[in-house]
Amino acid sequence: MKVDRLVSIIMVLLSKERIGAQALADMFEVSPRTIYRDIDAINIAGIPIHATPGVGGGFEIMPNYKIDKKVFSSADLAAILMGLSSLSNMIHGGELVNALAKVKGFIPADKAEEIELKANQICIDLSPWMGNENIQPYLEIIKTALQESKLLSFEYIAHHGNKTLRTVEPYQFVLKSSHWYLYGFCRKRNDFRMFRLSRVSNLQMQEETFTPREYQKPALDFAEILEPMQAKIKIRIHKSILDRVLDFCTYEHISPDCEEYYIVSFPFIENEYYYNILLSFGDKCECLEPLHIRTEMKRRIQKISALYEN
Repeated sequence: MKVDRLVSIIMVLLSKERIGAQALADMFEVSPRTIYRDIDAINIAGIPIHATPGVGGGFEIMPNYKIDKKVFSSADLAAILMGLSSLSNMIHGGELVNALAKVKGFIPADKAEEIELKANQICIDLSPWMGNENIQPYLEIIKTALQESKLLSFEYIAHHGNKTLRTVEPYQFVLKSSHWYLYGFCRKRNDFRMFRLSRVSNLQMQEETFTPREYQKPALDFAEILEPMQAKIKIRIHKSILDRVLDFCTYEHISPDCEEYYIVSFPFIENEYYYNILLSFGDKCECLEPLHIRTEMKRRIQKISALYEN
């Protein structure tokens, strides 16, 4: 019998006049029999719960045991609900259901509509439109490993397609720029590493546990490092890819060039990632200067073209 579920049931009962056993069972993904045992335990703990049998019946806490629900402001509760709801899109589990139930227990009836409106003003959906189907189940496996301090093993595809077997002590989930990462201590490299989940395959949680070691959170803000490395190049783009280019620079760096084209001062670093960005724009983008980058783009395009000659 989990204490967190008992607390959550109490919070639900505090927020409702009456609720049936089946509704509670559905909410916490247990059987009605388990709910009856939980109610008995709550009664034994000194919180009197009244049971009404029959149609429309259910459980309720006596009014004199109601707590003050003004601990959080409407804005506080709306912010908490937004955060919990966004996580529940990707990471499922009883703890999120329990947390949501507890928070909702603090919502006064006369403020429910106002708080629901505020909570729905911002929608954060972390689930991808499409892509790697393993991400969500892998998140569940890693979450369990984090909670139980268990080792993870997997195959990892690093730069240039190199595949290696890794055994990792998991320490943190990271969501950065719409991509999920695992931050952990890699026993192969004997150091902390960040692993992008889309490059992980055959993820397995091991039975072996580990003793958590001290660690520093990963550096996630690279603006100060990248800005000195970036140079502005001049590209000419068709209006049909303007929306994509705006993912990499602001509108202030874009000026019209006749009706259907734009000249863009584009931030660029001479590496594979940035050359591939330019190539992804296809025939809707032309690098105008500097000359050596224009020449390199031409070489890469000719190399791609050669693949299709035969």
